[in-house]
Amino acid sequence: MKPFSGLLSPAETSELIRQGRALIISGTAELLSQLPSGNWIGGTTPYAMTRQGAGQFPDRLFVQSLGLAVARIRAYDREELPGFLYDAPEHGLSVLILPSASDILEDYAQQAPDYPEMYLKPVVGWVAGVPLEQLGRAPALTFDGSTGRQFSDQAVVLHHALEPGRQVDIDIINPFEPGEGPAVRFEQTGFQVESCLVDGQPANFARFIEQQGIDPRWPLVADYCGAMINVSIQKVEADRVQFYAPVFAGVEYRFARPIEHFRERFLAELSEQREEPLFGCNCILNYLHAGLEGSRTAALSGPIAFGEIAWQLLNQTVVLVRPVE
Repeated sequence: MKPFSGLLSPAETSELIRQGRALIISGTAELLSQLPSGNWIGGTTPYAMTRQGAGQFPDRLFVQSLGLAVARIRAYDREELPGFLYDAPEHGLSVLILPSASDILEDYAQQAPDYPEMYLKPVVGWVAGVPLEQLGRAPALTFDGSTGRQFSDQAVVLHHALEPGRQVDIDIINPFEPGEGPAVRFEQTGFQVESCLVDGQPANFARFIEQQGIDPRWPLVADYCGAMINVSIQKVEADRVQFYAPVFAGVEYRFARPIEHFRERFLAELSEQREEPLFGCNCILNYLHAGLEGSRTAALSGPIAFGEIAWQLLNQTVVLVRPVE
């Protein structure tokens, strides 16, 4: 089966499901709820990168088929998720969707690096969300297409099997790099903080951001074992800061270097992707801050999500899966 990605109507998507194709589907809850049972997983987000341009598509579904065989499809609750890679084949690729603003997302974000077999088996995916105008009013949902069930508090995983000798490569595109400002460390791991150490000196993190005039569009960046990983700011309150991903205790962070002409720079970096990957996803924050609505993202297509997964949870990052020739 050849890989496929693109916008389809619910009727067109249903026909692919009836053909037995293994699919990863994003769209509104209303459209996803119309689909028949089959070899698919899904999550809510109406935003996508398409060949016609990035945007919000409330009347279409974005469908990805990686052209790989299904090993297993499962939903996992908080107790089961740490062992999800036991269900993955020894030679395969697992695609994971988590609901935003959920306890299971917080669990994964903070604990996934310690899950059994993590980093031994390839894992990619994304975080389901809702239309921005519905934030706080509607839940993000995940869908286990094999059973027809939907969840606001469970992860869904499509475990793919790879043919003998076939390999895939997971890559990320992070437009940000650490700036030259002071080093920031935190004493606790979590999605919100009050205190921090700035170049070793105690400080309130929210007041530090205000005093330094830091633009919260630019994330914190740290070196996680050789990869530059972002932690994006969700909200700066009077005395605390909330993040879209956790900061980890003891890790040295710096705010990202501001990027002038962010849209042009970001699209230029994406244009270097000459061949369409097997799988791709992008962050809603890149979509918003770079003004990507209507923009063509070169060979890259995929859901615009509320967090990305390349083994661990990422922010403001593009995730790609390519076949290894």
